[in-house]
Amino acid sequence: MIGDLGFNTLVVLFGATALGIASGVVGTFMLLRRRALVSDALSHATLPGIAGAFLLGAWFGVEGRSLPLLLAGAAASGVLGVLAIQAITRWTRLPEDAAIGAVLSCFFGLGIVLLSVVQGLPTGGAAGIKTFIFGQTAAMRAAEAAGLGVLALLAALVVALLFKELKLVAFDEGFARVQGWPAGRIDLALMALVTLVTVVGLQTVGLILIIALLITPPAAARFWTDSLESMVGIAALIGGLSGGIGAWLSAKYEDMPAGAVIVLTATALFTLSLLFAPKRGLLAQTWRYRRLRGAIARGDVTLGEGTPWGA
Repeated sequence: MIGDLGFNTLVVLFGATALGIASGVVGTFMLLRRRALVSDALSHATLPGIAGAFLLGAWFGVEGRSLPLLLAGAAASGVLGVLAIQAITRWTRLPEDAAIGAVLSCFFGLGIVLLSVVQGLPTGGAAGIKTFIFGQTAAMRAAEAAGLGVLALLAALVVALLFKELKLVAFDEGFARVQGWPAGRIDLALMALVTLVTVVGLQTVGLILIIALLITPPAAARFWTDSLESMVGIAALIGGLSGGIGAWLSAKYEDMPAGAVIVLTATALFTLSLLFAPKRGLLAQTWRYRRLRGAIARGDVTLGEGTPWGA
């Protein structure tokens, strides 16, 4: 089946799989840090940077649709968005969710305004940046796929090197600070990884859908295990499967947008995990609950004597 695919399709499959792996690894710690909405704000905050970079390129006579220029603008804008959230949370009494909502809406609104300005330019080159909103996986080139592969390796390497620190901050930030760990710097390192994955993944699934690829695989992995090490591995596996299967389905069936299919594949794997995972799946929990009720009804166990949940 794979052998029948063309070179371009194989490139897309590799790139989408690598992006899914990187998203699953990095997204695991975002989920445990309860920072899913920060990822959402970050992805939306990249839009004004993309449009602004295009305008700057047009102003200085540079090709506005240059991918490095647009990605640099997206990264700068995303970092500003994250810093704005942290500043509002630190220097005001607003809770983090309110700060995220304010920054997300403000940056995205500014991006829409700048995008309308781009569309009104006589050069008419807005088509090059529209792909960053919904993604254009099918247009991935070999160099971009190789970059995604390097990204996956980099994400895995950084997580492996900082695993103990990331684990400590994710589960007990207060304890980490009391013990003298640089929790703020560790958090910044995590946000830098999230920014990198978000910016690089923009052209694959788009700024609106990249949040799903960062959060859905780790959320699905959580149903399968209580071990962080296993959760990272399972999240990487689910993310990779989501990217690979979604890209393959998009290539097999015409007129199916790859970014949306990748996200729907991740959602399907999440649903399967929700229902059938042996640790936390709904069916397993229902079975254990009915088994407990039956044991109580038969008199095999009484309240206070323990339960057969672990049996």
